[in-house]
Amino acid sequence: MDLRSLQYYVAVFEQHSFSAAAKYCFVAQPSISAAVAQLEQTLDCLLFVRHARGVSPTDAGKKLYPLAKKLLGQADAIKTLFKDSDSKKPFYLGVTRGLGVERMSALLKDFTASNNSMELTLVGHTESNDARIIIKEELSENEHYVSFWQEDYLLALPYNHVLSLQESITLNDFDQLAFIQRTPCNAWHSLQEALTLEGISVDLRAKIKTIDYALGLVSAGLGCALVPAHPEILSNSDIVFRPIQGLMLKREIVLAYQHPTKAITKLKQLVVKHSQ
Repeated sequence: MDLRSLQYYVAVFEQHSFSAAAKYCFVAQPSISAAVAQLEQTLDCLLFVRHARGVSPTDAGKKLYPLAKKLLGQADAIKTLFKDSDSKKPFYLGVTRGLGVERMSALLKDFTASNNSMELTLVGHTESNDARIIIKEELSENEHYVSFWQEDYLLALPYNHVLSLQESITLNDFDQLAFIQRTPCNAWHSLQEALTLEGISVDLRAKIKTIDYALGLVSAGLGCALVPAHPEILSNSDIVFRPIQGLMLKREIVLAYQHPTKAITKLKQLVVKHSQ
C-alpha cells in the first residue's frame, strides 16, 4: 500500500462520501475510488459500505482509520525531521477585516500545521501577498478564487430597543433611526440606495471601520448597525439581530490567488473543509 491511497481513504472516512473526498483532495472521484479499491484488495477486506447518501465505514474501515492517521502523521514527521529549519519559505496572506477571529484562527492553525517549512505572515488585503482571504467584491480581474463562507447581513440593535420586539425590520423602520455606519461595507451601499429611493434618511451617529467597534457602540446603546451574521457576532447576548425585509444583503468570503502553489493548494483544501 502507498501513502496516497491511505490519504484518500482517510479523506473518504472523514468526509463520509467519495465525491466530497474528491473535492477535498482536489482530484477526480475515480482516483479516490480506485485508490480505496486498491487498498481493499491489498488488505482483502471491505472498508466502506456504499449507500445513497454517501458511505459508512465497516468494522475493518473503523479499525484502519487510527492506524492510517498515525502512519500519515509519522510520514509527515519524517519529512519535517530532514528539512532545514532555517530554510522556511515565507507565505504572505492578505486578510480583509471583520472575518471573525475564532474561525480565522482555526483555519490558520490548520494551515500552519500542514507545512512546517512555511513562515506565515498576515498582511492587509491590499498589500503584496501570495494569496488573500477577502470579500468577493474585493477580487481583482486576474485572480482565481474559491468561495467558502457565505453570510447574510442583519441589523444589530441594543437589546432594549423598541425594534427588537419585531421579528424583522422594514425600510420604513430606518426613518431617522440612530445608525452607526461601518465603512467599507458593500451591504451598506445597497441599503443606502434602497433608502434613498424611498426618501428615507437615517440619523447617523458615528462612522467607524471595524465590526468590533460597531458592536461595542450598539451594545452601549448609541445606535444600530449593519453587520454580517457569523457565529462570533451572533454570540453577543446583549445585542438583538434582525433581518431586513425586501433586501437580499449577503457577503461571500473567498480565497483569492493568482498563481497556484503547493501551499495554496493546501489552503484551498482547508477552506473547503472549514466551510462545511
